[in-house]
Amino acid sequence: MINCVPTLELLSMTKAPIALTCGDPAGIGPELALKAWRVLKDDLAFFWIGDFRHVPATEPKIKISDPLEALSAMREGLPILHHAFKAPAVAGTPTLENAGNIIEVIERGVNLVIKKKATALTTAPISKRHLIDGAAFGFTGHTDFLSHLSGIDHAVMMLAAPELKVVPVTQHIALSKVAESLTPELVRETIRITAASLKQYFGLSNPHLAVTGLNPHSGEGGRIGTEETDWMINLLNQLRRSDHLNVSGPHPADTMFHPKARLTYDAAILMYHDQALIPIKTLFFDEAVNVTLGLPFIRTSPDHGTAFDIAGKDIASPRSMIEALKLAHQMADRL
Repeated sequence: MINCVPTLELLSMTKAPIALTCGDPAGIGPELALKAWRVLKDDLAFFWIGDFRHVPATEPKIKISDPLEALSAMREGLPILHHAFKAPAVAGTPTLENAGNIIEVIERGVNLVIKKKATALTTAPISKRHLIDGAAFGFTGHTDFLSHLSGIDHAVMMLAAPELKVVPVTQHIALSKVAESLTPELVRETIRITAASLKQYFGLSNPHLAVTGLNPHSGEGGRIGTEETDWMINLLNQLRRSDHLNVSGPHPADTMFHPKARLTYDAAILMYHDQALIPIKTLFFDEAVNVTLGLPFIRTSPDHGTAFDIAGKDIASPRSMIEALKLAHQMADRL
């Protein structure tokens, strides 16, 4: 990752600010926005989209009417693009009344970045259960919803830290449905999108992607599952030959993440959610950033949830939120 960022004066001449959505305002999103502002106010510009009332008064905040106002307001306080919510926000106690407004804020953020009013989109955590119960939310999470809003068929979730990048091929589905959902087409598209994004946004001219098998020990030659021998080996051979992609595997997932192994690839492609997220959250919980690949714009988010249990207690770490905003800026700077 690039450690230094342009000064605010340079940024104001070259880039629009980053849009940060509120997430569930009863979670830690509002307080993390303030903590991130405190750290980043002299280095990069962003604005928070949400209800002005929902942000704690522990730091200065400024209501803006246009995203570009954040460039001049950033040093004075957290710039807030006000979006009225139906109900107040009580830390730790989500309300279904606000579910529709949370969805509206995501839509508004996407619209602003597509119209180039924002250089990238960073999203604070949402509670899918409360969005489903309060607004009949029909998506498994941000990734699916952003794909829908962008009109694309498939987006890829990558968790990125300076020393590890992981991509789960299947995401928020039951483990019992992984094998039936895992197809050669899905794996192929995930690998292609990941390789293209690593070139475009991370400056890797020939990224090495290490692909795991689905089964323990990568199937042991068909003795513990046959997906690897049935089609995975052939698929990876095709991608090397036809697409000229630098892919290896299928590797056993349990030997992919020790220090020496991590030095041999640029990103790991894994077959299901926990196969990917357990290692990166164990090793780099505060540093990892969720990046959605394949969208027509840049989107990042912290790698944690709403944390209702600690919301309002001023103990939540802003590290992942800060890294998400910094990575969004770094990715935009490569365009």
